[in-house]
Amino acid sequence: MMGRRALSVGVVAACVLQASPLASQSSIQFFAGNQSVAQFYSGKQITLIVGATPGGGYDTQARFVAKYLGHHMPGRPTVVVQNMPAAGSLAAANHIANSAPRDGTVIALVQRGMLLIKAWNPAQVRFELGKLNWIGSISREVGVVLAWHTAPHRKAQDLFEKELIVGGTTGIDTETTPRLLNAVLGTKFRIVAGYPGTVEIALAMERDEVQGIADWAWSSLKSVRPSWLVEKKVNILMQSTLQRDPELHGVPLTLDFVKGDADRRVMELYLTQKTVARPLIAPPGVPADRLAALRQAFAALARDRDFMADAQKSNLDVSPVSGAEVDKVVAIIAAASPETFQRLGNDIAAAR
Repeated sequence: MMGRRALSVGVVAACVLQASPLASQSSIQFFAGNQSVAQFYSGKQITLIVGATPGGGYDTQARFVAKYLGHHMPGRPTVVVQNMPAAGSLAAANHIANSAPRDGTVIALVQRGMLLIKAWNPAQVRFELGKLNWIGSISREVGVVLAWHTAPHRKAQDLFEKELIVGGTTGIDTETTPRLLNAVLGTKFRIVAGYPGTVEIALAMERDEVQGIADWAWSSLKSVRPSWLVEKKVNILMQSTLQRDPELHGVPLTLDFVKGDADRRVMELYLTQKTVARPLIAPPGVPADRLAALRQAFAALARDRDFMADAQKSNLDVSPVSGAEVDKVVAIIAAASPETFQRLGNDIAAAR
């Protein structure tokens, strides 16, 4: 499973170092000619802000990355995690762009919705995508629509015929995806917004407060609630991604229900964010050599045998995407036609 979701051979060759245990040593040797970077980070602490609640998929992956990232950095700084979940990562993204130190000691893992949030919440956005420094993404992602076993929904078609009450967090996938599917596809999600994150939505499902969730990362479901799958507590009705996940054989794509070209362009733009599902960012203005060190250290994780073995043991789906690859996705989003971008925002706003 890990190999299937790993980066292509070409990307890996371009972006990562040799496998652990040499990876850590190689990272430091890469910067051996620039002692100022090692001297700067020596004895320091990097704060990794997580724009999500404790215990969820983002938080779990952030803490996992924090265990290894410092080993690949010049100067071997420690990495500590701080949660800043307000507004579904918007607070964290705004903080990184405007308030965080610009010296390479503060980075953030933000929810992927930040890539497109300006389409539906421009008034609250205080950052420009192109001015943030993209370190990489911990993984690509597949979102799934889940119905609790007590709900009457057994297949995708039921979403068009019966209302499904789902929990949502304002401004991110759990809320924006069902709004978009209602507007574009004609599904009948009823969204109960205001949950801090997927951990709380999962608890609400178990307590029968809501009937499901319209967009939860497949990897998070497997790591955070594996018992749901074993005990058949949920029915998986759709998968939201640009390409089918072989593990979800027989589960239709949301794109399978799109009828027109304009609708398809909107859905494909929205789903682009899934290819950089767990993006790590640094503030604008970080010195180039320190940003390069952060990017290189993150890229080294893709070939760190200890990191990958620990991920598999912990049932975490990681497939690091380089900062350069994230830059390409950001460029695709920036190049989207104004009509498609505006339509995306209008569809999500209109479904409120």
